[in-house]
Amino acid sequence: MEPERTASKRTPVAPHPPLPQYYEKAEDRRSFVDRIFDDTAVHYDWINNVMSLGSGVTYRREALRRAGVVTGMRVLDVCSGSCQVARAAEDIVGREGWVCGLDASLGMLREGRNFVSAPLTQAFVERLPIADEVVDAVTMGYALRHVADLETTFREYYRVLKPGGRLLILEFTKPKSSVMFQASRFYLRRVVPALARLRGRKARTLMEYFWDTIEHCVPPETIIDALSASGFENVGRSGQIQLFSEYLAFKGE
Repeated sequence: MEPERTASKRTPVAPHPPLPQYYEKAEDRRSFVDRIFDDTAVHYDWINNVMSLGSGVTYRREALRRAGVVTGMRVLDVCSGSCQVARAAEDIVGREGWVCGLDASLGMLREGRNFVSAPLTQAFVERLPIADEVVDAVTMGYALRHVADLETTFREYYRVLKPGGRLLILEFTKPKSSVMFQASRFYLRRVVPALARLRGRKARTLMEYFWDTIEHCVPPETIIDALSASGFENVGRSGQIQLFSEYLAFKGE
């Protein structure tokens, strides 16, 4: 089913409200995000490994397999960062398949090149430089909180997927349990930024921002509604220990 396209204006669905401690207005979000990721790119993989206790690529590989990614598939990994999802995808699809990574940050793309042989391209999720209906899967790892508009982003993902293709989004979710929320906040807002400070002040700022976007992110129901409104079918969410969400959605045949 193709998503309905109308000329009427709608209010963008941002993943979280502006965070004035980092930038003043919503339109300043992109420049802040691009700058902070460029400035910390050389440290990002180290920070990711510390934060995930070294399990990052392994977890992503298992999530891809749960989503049905198999040998020979064509996978587009958006907001690739240090390419942890792209690395896992390359392992699964093998030489018979194809993986391409996209990111808005040139600094991140330069770092990602150290880990994958896949082509890497600078691009924004709102305007993917990919033809219609050419990939079997679109993946996005822990970057949904950094886009400007959920539906615009999801419509682009829908456009590039083949009929029957799948979208996998890995994302952090604010825990509903008070105990789990406080434990997550202590680790991600205090411990991880303190460790990141070993790599510089900007690395610490990035990880403080990381948690603040989690704490203020829209609930999973809003993300699921935006996926459905963008044309996706069989939209579902699973997760682990309340903090991690795996959104899986399909383009109709």
